[in-house]
Amino acid sequence: MILDDYQNRVDQLFTQIKQTQRENIIKAGKMIADTIDEGGNIYLSGICHSIEMDLFNRGGGPAFYRTFHYKLDVQSDARPRDRSDVDTNMEGLGAYILKASTIKPGDVLFVGSVSGRTASVVDLAWEAKKMGIKVIAMSSMSYATSVDAVHSSGKKLYEFVDLTLDNCAPSAEAMLDIDGIEAKFAAASGIASSYILWSVTAVVLEEMQKRGKTPLLLKSANYPGGKDYNNTEVYPHYQKYGW
Repeated sequence: MILDDYQNRVDQLFTQIKQTQRENIIKAGKMIADTIDEGGNIYLSGICHSIEMDLFNRGGGPAFYRTFHYKLDVQSDARPRDRSDVDTNMEGLGAYILKASTIKPGDVLFVGSVSGRTASVVDLAWEAKKMGIKVIAMSSMSYATSVDAVHSSGKKLYEFVDLTLDNCAPSAEAMLDIDGIEAKFAAASGIASSYILWSVTAVVLEEMQKRGKTPLLLKSANYPGGKDYNNTEVYPHYQKYGW
C-alpha cells in the first residue's frame, strides 16, 4: 500500500536526521540558550509553509519563541498587461523589514528555504547577518547543492548563515515514486523541519536547566486551567525575564 510506503519513508527520513543532524541540532540549541542568557530574543520566520507555527503558542511549547512575519499589501488592480520588461528584483526589502521590526543585533533568526536559494529568504538572511543577527537556516542540502544561487551575492543560505540544519528532504522535495503518476508524492521538508525544531527545543530546555533557568511551558488553552495558567504564569514570566 502507498500508506505503508509513505510511513516507511518517513521512518527513513527521521533516521537520516538522527544520524546526520545531531551535532548541528545540539549547536542550535546551545546557540539559543546562549542568546537567552545574553537577554536576546529568538525569532522564527516562515519555515516550510509556516511549519514554525507548530511551536508557537502550543501546549508543550516554550514562550521564548517569537514569530517573525511580515506582509506587504499592494492594491493595484488594472487590466492584464505584459510586465516581462519590468525589473521585479526585490533585494534590499529585507533591510527595511528588519529595521521596522523589534529584532536587534545578537538575536537569533530562524529562516527556511528547502532549496536554499529562495530570493526573499536569502535577502532577509543576508541583511540580518549584516546587522549582526545570528541566523539559523533550515534547508535541504541535497536540494541546495544541486541548484544555482539567484541572489546577487552568488550565495545560497548554507554558504553564509551561522548554522544550517539539513531537513534531509530530497532534491525537488517529494519522496515517493508511485506507478502511473509522473510527479513524486509526499513532501519531506515540513514534517522533517517540525521534528528538527522540536529536537532543537529539547536541547534548549536541557541547556537552560543546566544554567539554573527552568523555562515555563505552555499548557493547552482548551484544557481546563490551561488558559489561566498561561495568562497568569507563562506569559508574565516571559515578559519579565524573556524566557
